[in-house]
Amino acid sequence: MTREEIILSAKQFLFPAVFHYYREPLVIESGKNQYVWDADGRQYLDFFGGIVTISVGHANEYVNRALHEQIDRLGHTSTVLATRPQVELAGKIATLTPRQELTQSFFTNSGTEANETAILAARCYTGTDEIIALRHSYHGRSALGMALSANANWRIGPATQPGIVYAHNAYCYRCPFGATYPECGVRCARDLEELIRTTTRGRVAGMIAEPIQGVGGYITPPKEYFPIVSDIVGKYGGVFISDEVQTGWGRTGDKWFGIEHYGVVPDIITGAKGLGNGFPIGLTTARPEIAASVRGLTLSTFGGNPLATTAARAVIEFIEQNDLRRNCAETGGYLRDRLLELQSRHALIGDVRGMGLLQALELVQNLESREPAVEATAALMEATRERGVLVGKGGLSGNCIRLSPPMNIGRDDVDHLVAVLDDCFAALEA
Repeated sequence: MTREEIILSAKQFLFPAVFHYYREPLVIESGKNQYVWDADGRQYLDFFGGIVTISVGHANEYVNRALHEQIDRLGHTSTVLATRPQVELAGKIATLTPRQELTQSFFTNSGTEANETAILAARCYTGTDEIIALRHSYHGRSALGMALSANANWRIGPATQPGIVYAHNAYCYRCPFGATYPECGVRCARDLEELIRTTTRGRVAGMIAEPIQGVGGYITPPKEYFPIVSDIVGKYGGVFISDEVQTGWGRTGDKWFGIEHYGVVPDIITGAKGLGNGFPIGLTTARPEIAASVRGLTLSTFGGNPLATTAARAVIEFIEQNDLRRNCAETGGYLRDRLLELQSRHALIGDVRGMGLLQALELVQNLESREPAVEATAALMEATRERGVLVGKGGLSGNCIRLSPPMNIGRDDVDHLVAVLDDCFAALEA
């Protein structure tokens, strides 16, 4: 099929809700390492990684070799039968969790399903149903996932459910209390206690939070935030769920999970995306006593299948063998410095934030008013595409540029990205 035929077929046969980033949909035909090629053979530097999913590069040879060997041996069984790839992956993950305290896993096919499983486990363990989520959050596209997501752009249909309340997130650039960190005393975190006492029955099942809010625009809390809120949640009987769908597997630098940067050991961790390097997998891992509270019959027809778990194990091995957690810290630090240089030159950039190779630029019309520069963000997306670089966007107003390249990129890739962004910003501000 030609590019035009693919675009026309997508309009005819897919739900209209399946949207595209660009005015004219970009048709991708192939990828290798940090690059992808479109249907016309044009090359792009992929600095979004399939929404934080391509963790070790497109068509990674180490991962593909493991997959080729496994597919010739066994492609599928359900969870009602045991397989070596599944238990090996679960055993490996148990050694990676903070202080190795979360040791039992349930595998599904996506981050949405992983978060659904985490909420189920929290409710079973505590015997109550009330859940705290954060404003600006995103936790999936299912009915429950949308109900947990405090972002109107991603709540379609009847997306509300009883038993969910929404705490203030640590959005320092747009503090809901009009305060400034650190003089604020992290008021947003301390407000959680009043939220529980005024909007719940006073005993909660748990709180789910992204260490860095992905769709929210890579909103990154200060170091005190999660120690405070996790203590408050525990005080009122709940468990703390760290949604690591976008922040997991070393992307934030040095650590396996984003929450580790805050010194917090969660009760449940969810993962997906980068764990499979594009192969569909979801993970919910928990303390043994929490996992044991999910009683009765349950399964996942495709969850933990031999191919997905083989891919995930190979991804973890590749990250270890190539020390990609360190690369995320070092190259991510270099990326952050170069983005701050851009900020000093371009008035459209209001904020630079993130950790490791998870960085964002928030674009504003005016540095004082901080009014979101929505049209400029859309124009920047088109301009970077024209110059052969792919980036993502997010934020409640759609004015944040999201950068999450494969974790094995180098400084030359960062320099190329920054040169393109510099040109694009200059053109927009001319």
